Amino acid sequence: MAPGHRGSSVSLILATVLGSLCLTLTASPEAQKRYNFRFVRHARDAPLVSHYNYIVVGGGTAGCPLAATLSEHACVLLLERGGLPYGNRNVSSEYHFADALADTSPRSPAQRFVSEDGVVNARARVLGGGSCLNAGFYTRASDGYVRAAGWDPRFVNASYRWVERELVFRPDVPRWQCALREGLLQAGVTPDNGYTVEHVPGTKIGGTIFDSTGRRHTAADLLRRAHPKRLTVFLHATVSRILFQGSGKPVAYGVVFTDPTGVRHHAYLKSGVGAKSEVIVTAGTLGSPQLLMLSGIGPRMQLEKHGIAPVVEQAMVGQGVADNPMNSVFVPSPVPVALSLVQIVGVTRFGSFIEGVSGSQTPEAMRRAAEAMRRLDRSAFRGGFILEKILGPLSTGHIELRSTDPDANPAVTFNYFRDPRDVERCVRGIETIERVVRSRAFARFTYANGTAMEAALLSRGVGSLPPVNLLPRRVSDTRPLQQYCRETVMTIWHYHGGCHVGAVVDKDYRVLGVRGLRVVDSSTFKYSPGTNPQATVMMLGRYMGLKIQKERWTRNDETD
Repeated sequence: MAPGHRGSSVSLILATVLGSLCLTLTASPEAQKRYNFRFVRHARDAPLVSHYNYIVVGGGTAGCPLAATLSEHACVLLLERGGLPYGNRNVSSEYHFADALADTSPRSPAQRFVSEDGVVNARARVLGGGSCLNAGFYTRASDGYVRAAGWDPRFVNASYRWVERELVFRPDVPRWQCALREGLLQAGVTPDNGYTVEHVPGTKIGGTIFDSTGRRHTAADLLRRAHPKRLTVFLHATVSRILFQGSGKPVAYGVVFTDPTGVRHHAYLKSGVGAKSEVIVTAGTLGSPQLLMLSGIGPRMQLEKHGIAPVVEQAMVGQGVADNPMNSVFVPSPVPVALSLVQIVGVTRFGSFIEGVSGSQTPEAMRRAAEAMRRLDRSAFRGGFILEKILGPLSTGHIELRSTDPDANPAVTFNYFRDPRDVERCVRGIETIERVVRSRAFARFTYANGTAMEAALLSRGVGSLPPVNLLPRRVSDTRPLQQYCRETVMTIWHYHGGCHVGAVVDKDYRVLGVRGLRVVDSSTFKYSPGTNPQATVMMLGRYMGLKIQKERWTRNDETD
C-alpha cells in the first residue's frame, strides 16, 4: 500500500465489502431491451456540428433527471464522458468502487484519484453517475436544508416524488441491520421513526434504489421519462470547453467535445428570437469547476498558469470544496451475517450520522479482500462495518487544475478535520458506535469482550496486519479518539462544493458574470444534504428542469 495514503487499507477493504454487496451495477439484458434508449448513441456517431435548445454537460445523478425534464418541451443534448450502465461488457455486475482503485482503463465506470490529503477516492464515469456505484441508500434533505437553499417546498416535494416513483423501494431488513437499529435506539439515538425517506432526528429505515430482486436502479433510469424525439445522448463524449461570444458579459453559445478517436465535435445553442437556449453544466463536484476553469472562468492565477485566456475572472471557482469524513469500526461476528448495504441510519442531535453494512463473510467479498490484503483468511472479516459520517462538514478545501487535459482529474484538497468542531463530532459518533456494539440488542453479533474478539481475529490471521479500524479503546489501542478520527479518515464519496450559490452561481444557478450558462449539481452545495446526498441531487435535476421550463415559457410569452 502506498505510503501516505491515510486510511488506505481500510478504504480498500470497506470499498471491497461495499462493492461486493452492491449486487447489480448493470441492468440485465432484459432491462436494456425494456428501456429501449434509442436516443443514446456513441460520440463517434455524433455530427461534427449540431444545434440544440439546451446542452447538458454530464449525464450523472443531476444531469439525467434534468435532461429528461427539459426534453418534455425542448430539444436537448446530454453529453456523458462515460458509457452506458446497461449491458456494457466493461461494466460487470461485480464492478464497484474498490475496482476503481486499480482500474485505470479509459472505459472504467469510475476514475480513481487521491486527494492532496492522501485519501484514496473515486469519481464516477458512467451514465447515471454515482448512483451506479454507491450503496443505494435513499433519504431526502431536511426541511431546514430546503429552506436555507431557498427552494420552493411544493416543487421540491413534487420533484422528490417524481424520482421516487421510478427507482426507490423499501428494503427487506435482515437481522444484523435490525440489531443495529435496536442498538442505536438503546444507545440513545431516538426516537424510532420506522420507515421513512424524510430526514428526521432519531433512528430510521431509509429507502433503497435496489429492488426486491437485488437489481440496482440508477439516475439513468429516469431517462425513460424523456421525450424520445427531443433528447439526444452521446456517450464517451469528453467536453473540453464551453464557447463564449461577446464582451462585457459574455454569452455561452455552445461546447466542444471529443470522441474516443480524437475527433472534435461542436454543439451549438439554437439562436434567434425566443430561443432562450442555455448550456447547463452537471459534471459534478470535480468536473463542473474544472470545466469552468478550462473554459476561462476561474481564478486568474489558475488560468494564467495553464495558458487559458480568461473569459471572466471568478476567484471562487473551485473554492469551498468539502468531503464528509467517514470513520468506520469493523465489528467481527461470532455467527454468520447476511448481506446488507446501508438500510438503517441513526441521525444524532450532535451532528453525526451512523450507518452500517454487513455480510462481508461472503466468498466473493472475501476473495477480493484477500487479494487486496494478500494474507487474509476468508473468515477474517466475518461481521460488519458500522460507519460514522459527520454533518457538514465545516472543514473545506479547494480544487486546482493539474493540466488543460479534460480527462485528467484536477488536484483536490479537502482539509479533513481542519475545523476542530468536525473532530468533536467524529469523537461523539465513535462513542455512539461503541455504545451500539456493547448494547444488549447487538450482543448476538459481537464477542463478549475485547480479549475474545482479538483472539478470534488473531486466529484468522489479522493480528500480523496493519491496524484495520477495529473497535477503538480495546486493550491494545490507547489512541485518543481525536487521533483515531484523524488517522483512520476515509471518504464516503459525498464530496461537494466548488461552485457555491452566491459565490459562483446565483440563486437560480446561473453562473455569475456570463449569460446562458448554469451549474446544477452537488458542486453548488455548501453542505451535504441529509445523511446521503443522491436523493437531493436527483431532485435538484428535476426541480431545476421544471423551473427552467417555466422561465422559458414565461419569457416567450413576454416577447410575443
